Amino acid sequence: MATLKDIANHVGVSISTVSRVINNDTSRHISQATRAKIVEAAKELGYALNDTGRPAPKKSPPPQTTGYRQIGCIVSVTQNKYNHPYFSPILQGIETKLSELNSVLTYVLTMDEIKGAGAMNKLAQDAQLDGMIIIEGIDPNMYEFIKQAVPAVVGIDISDSTVPVILYDRVAAAKSAVQHLIERGHRRIGFIGGAGLTGDLEREKRYRGYRYAMEEAGLDVDPRLVVNTGWDVNNSYTLVYELLSLPDHERPTAMFAASDMMAISAMRAAAEHGLQVPQDVAFVGLDNIEVSQYTSPPLSTVHIPKEEIGMMAAKVLIDQIEGRNPLPFKLFVPYQLMLRQSSDYFRK
Repeated sequence: MATLKDIANHVGVSISTVSRVINNDTSRHISQATRAKIVEAAKELGYALNDTGRPAPKKSPPPQTTGYRQIGCIVSVTQNKYNHPYFSPILQGIETKLSELNSVLTYVLTMDEIKGAGAMNKLAQDAQLDGMIIIEGIDPNMYEFIKQAVPAVVGIDISDSTVPVILYDRVAAAKSAVQHLIERGHRRIGFIGGAGLTGDLEREKRYRGYRYAMEEAGLDVDPRLVVNTGWDVNNSYTLVYELLSLPDHERPTAMFAASDMMAISAMRAAAEHGLQVPQDVAFVGLDNIEVSQYTSPPLSTVHIPKEEIGMMAAKVLIDQIEGRNPLPFKLFVPYQLMLRQSSDYFRK
């Protein structure tokens, strides 16, 4: 069965736009031409629709499989950043596993969409959902409402001891990246990232991993080298460009970026300063998004099994719905440091 992502790629729109059209969601304006293209693509690709344009239930499954399930998903990313190289593979994994388990991802909502008053009404109307997957932290009030309205909830990288959570150790992953830079001889190492829902950078796990690695090596964290981008790639470019304007003895010789997207725009800033990577300034990112291997030079990063995370979350949710997870738990997935040319240089 085709997925929402298949349809989105075919038409050239975001997955959330496809989700809204398939589910007759009129909360945002979508042109009739785009709606028609999406419906036509769904039919062409074999995405089952009924006469109203909504996903059609599958045929009765064999006795050994689960029943048809309606699943929702909320992604902690703003709407204009929806086509995100970190979140998209997770959604692909969720859709793939749900399809295998005779279930369907009914809709995907983003941070922009759950801020509006209509979001509460939509969730209330969709209280017949069998389950919900929350990808990273959302507004606490909205989260509590979801837990009351939806029978089963599974989180990906959220903080809640009452539901199953799939995650990776962000502190340890970041720490491993910074330790690699320290082993290469770097002492003035900067950080590029942003704060979480609390707005406090000191509580952000990847920043804590950076700081712990520096402290364990007996190195000071220079506040001037800590770049809070607010998770905006444009800010990463602008602020790192300013940082690299410092005198040679004050600027960093290496930067750890808490996401590959932040690292890639920062590498552009270094190039425009005429600096060589990694000889003048080295970079290590985190996520291992697909494009990271094609930067110039290729970006060292920490691989996170994004699609596998989505697949595990979907499987755990269906198990939860069917009563096979009587107690909540945390399932940590492994990470792997991927060394490429952006940090392949030993400083004397």
